[in-house]
Amino acid sequence: MTISTERPDAPAAHGVTLTSVAAAKVRSLLEQEGRDDLRLRIAVQPGGCSGLIYQLYFDERLMDGDLTVEFDGVEVVVDKMSNPYLTGAEIDFADTIEKQGFTIDNPNAQSSCACGDSFA
Repeated sequence: MTISTERPDAPAAHGVTLTSVAAAKVRSLLEQEGRDDLRLRIAVQPGGCSGLIYQLYFDERLMDGDLTVEFDGVEVVVDKMSNPYLTGAEIDFADTIEKQGFTIDNPNAQSSCACGDSFA
């Protein structure tokens, strides 16, 4: 993990971690996209049956107040409004017979819905 320090006005760091397995999957997906200007953004938005939902997507933009950390060559960005809900969260990637996809283990989530798509 490296904290962005490329320039004096570089964004501050956030408290989300990305496992090496998840970083490898993200790198693979970015290679498939054929772009090197994208970063992984994780955000929290109102919605779902428990009140909040995660958004995980590739983004080419950096906005005011964004917090960034690099994991094994993958830049992970969290906006300043989502950061309090995500500090301490770990993003992993599961590839088993039961489940395939990114998972988010968030110690800040007090409850989640049965479908696993939202939390409070």
